[in-house]
Amino acid sequence: MTIKTSAAQWVDSHREELSEWHRTIWDFAEPAWREYRSSAWFVERLRLEGFKVEAGSGGMPTAFAAEWSNGPGPTVAGYAEYDAVPGNCQAASTQREPRSGFSEFAPGHTDPHSALGIGALAGILATKHAMQSANIGGTLKFFGEPAEKVQGSKLIHGLRGYYSGIDAMVSYHPFYMLPLCNTVRWETHCGAYSSRIYSFICDEPETWLAASSDSPIAAAHSAARSPGANVALFTMYSLTKATMESMLAHTGGWSLNEAILTAGQATADNLPAHLAQINYAWRTPTVEMANAVLEVLDRNAAHAATVAGCRLVSRWVSRTRPGVANKALADLTYQNLVSVGAPSYGPEAIMLAQTIQRNLGLKPMDKPFLPACETVIDPREAELGLRHQMPGWQTHWTSDDYVEMSWYAPTVRLYIARPMLAVPDGYAGYPAWVSNALGGLSPCIDPTVMVAAKTIAGTLLDLLTKPELVRAAREEFATRTTGKAAIAPLLPSNFEPPIEYRWPEYSTTARGYDWWIPQAVDLKPTR
Repeated sequence: MTIKTSAAQWVDSHREELSEWHRTIWDFAEPAWREYRSSAWFVERLRLEGFKVEAGSGGMPTAFAAEWSNGPGPTVAGYAEYDAVPGNCQAASTQREPRSGFSEFAPGHTDPHSALGIGALAGILATKHAMQSANIGGTLKFFGEPAEKVQGSKLIHGLRGYYSGIDAMVSYHPFYMLPLCNTVRWETHCGAYSSRIYSFICDEPETWLAASSDSPIAAAHSAARSPGANVALFTMYSLTKATMESMLAHTGGWSLNEAILTAGQATADNLPAHLAQINYAWRTPTVEMANAVLEVLDRNAAHAATVAGCRLVSRWVSRTRPGVANKALADLTYQNLVSVGAPSYGPEAIMLAQTIQRNLGLKPMDKPFLPACETVIDPREAELGLRHQMPGWQTHWTSDDYVEMSWYAPTVRLYIARPMLAVPDGYAGYPAWVSNALGGLSPCIDPTVMVAAKTIAGTLLDLLTKPELVRAAREEFATRTTGKAAIAPLLPSNFEPPIEYRWPEYSTTARGYDWWIPQAVDLKPTR
């Protein structure tokens, strides 16, 4: 029996456990920076498997860093993500409905990171099993990376030195955006990401204008006072919408999004709002483009604060560099994916998919899943398809914070298809709840986890037993990250994660364990 066969058999023999583990994390569905139960589960599991685990690594309460060694040899690594997205609560069901006990405004796994974390964990554990069976030397590192949806943790781990000394890193993600499906990234990796919170604070509303002679109380209902923080926020919001077209040229696939954080008073009283916060995130192919957007945003925020009688506090959430390709590692990983094969869907998965189509008023398809989900795509072919939709000068596309890892160690980006349904001719497209539900339906999502685990294990075992592969990956890494190609970290080494901000989270009250926005009857979704 080969060592790869040993690893694959470990994965197969733990199929039911892996399915249960995935549903556990999927059901936790905790949002960014607040993944308390999810991270605790991984820490406990890894310790049971013999790993030495640092919980709360890098000063992040829901992060961890785990290590297991079998003697001298290369150091290879992977990681788990486990954060979910507010407003996407969906049951593992064939119809639209939230998980039991929660409103649709609670978080749910959209990508799903639950399959990312368990697939990567299974790959690491299968590798460990094969190393022990064949007495292979080397070290396995496995990281818990919270808050991927705000790209928060990997830059912290990198700045704190957690990735130092790693010979190769496998970055895996469930995916479906063609042509990046059951493949690896080749040359065109993810670009720069920036995320910044602007806080408007109205400390002294009474100083806006002199009080009326008959109004000794500065905050009297009839007195003139500062417009307040809400006015600053919406001035910022409007200014930014009005100036977006002047930030950058209409090319390069850049984007800008915003989220209003809850802050200040929660009632509508006749008082100026004391605090309001808005978070902007932007994705650009280059750091220079990211800086151009930042300049306009900072200017808009300063003007908005002045207009509304507020002071301004700006805080970085994340700031990452464009990714570094490593074709040596990508080719190795792809060959292992070819050996494993793409996910395939059995009769139960097909029946569930057809039921979803039927519930949407569609005629069930004989083959309801997107064909690409069951097809391995050569990374060179995927690269051509990706480049076809981009201008020639553009070197990076969209964003993901694995890019920070790629500056510390040779990194491959592996994509395994998540289950997606084929779109009938003339149909506008499936609602978001469909893909979210498929990520929780075990017969549909388990193939993703299994293929990822076997591919990751095969890749890591090759690296652990063939020194020439590590050498090639490290030589390419050195060429791509030194000299004129080098980009220094965009945040200082002492940068602190913004864990203290008002990120949404579950809470325990007299109502029990609940999402922080209680369900209101008149807010339930219409059918």
